[in-house]
Amino acid sequence: MTQSPLTLYLAAPRGFCAGVDRAIKIVEMAIEKWGAPVYVRHEIVHNKFVVDGLRDLGAVFVEELEECPDDRPVIFSAHGVPKAVPAAAAKREMVYVDATCPLVSKVHIEAQRHADNGLQMIMIGHEGHPETVGTMGQLPDGEVLLVETVADVATVQVRDPDRLAFVTQTTLSVDDTIDIVAALNARFPKIVGPHKEDICYATTNRQEAVKAIAPKCDAILVVGAPNSSNSKRLVEVGARAGCPYAQLVQRATDIDWRALDGIASIGITAGASAPEVLINEVIDAFRARYDVTVELVETAQENVEFKVPRVLREPA
Repeated sequence: MTQSPLTLYLAAPRGFCAGVDRAIKIVEMAIEKWGAPVYVRHEIVHNKFVVDGLRDLGAVFVEELEECPDDRPVIFSAHGVPKAVPAAAAKREMVYVDATCPLVSKVHIEAQRHADNGLQMIMIGHEGHPETVGTMGQLPDGEVLLVETVADVATVQVRDPDRLAFVTQTTLSVDDTIDIVAALNARFPKIVGPHKEDICYATTNRQEAVKAIAPKCDAILVVGAPNSSNSKRLVEVGARAGCPYAQLVQRATDIDWRALDGIASIGITAGASAPEVLINEVIDAFRARYDVTVELVETAQENVEFKVPRVLREPA
């Protein structure tokens, strides 16, 4: 049977960012240095395939520090943790390594600097997301107020409207955040924003690449995890940019082929914590069913690299 032709638009950049790359490397190097088990507080990055692979090497994933023994190393995930967590680890004299993405750490430093200047913080983010919990946990309770939507800006209760600053979660939709920032500036004209946008380069680049392919595609698949904020935002961006069908899939086995019946073009991208092997798996699944022509759509090039902490570069 002759296969139907299909143009596959492959977005670039896609997949792993420098912060995710560094976090995975930290776990691998910690196991190499100290042997298994090494404990990791929260999923190191939001991807089941990656987490399962590290578990096979000897990583033990837990949600809270209390679940870790005193005598084994513990690693804090790329999303960042509240200040109380490393403080508790130090009190227990644990060996710990912080895998917080440097771009998230930058937001933490920013929040602390504003607080030191007597400003109350407003954070644009998603309630309960580990990055939001970590950033809000840099300061005492009540010092960081969370807003998720433009509507939230209208009702947020602040201590002094003239003494405010805002930060954002690094994995948000660029377009949504612009509207929320505009609402903050309208309601609180003296609010202080970041010198440079908090949304990280990788999130922005992946969203721009999706905007470039969306108008050409009958459908877009985003390879990523359902608990990955930046992956879910890529689905929203694709739909908003004019693609009639945009879906998140963890791997090729999740593809809903019936929903794709009759398509002539598909866009493929991946969230910042999805490895290239899963993207290739999805492409191979399309090659098995269609006569595929792959077109790379590259909107930016990334050459960012973050060093791992010194403790892992030193001999045991």
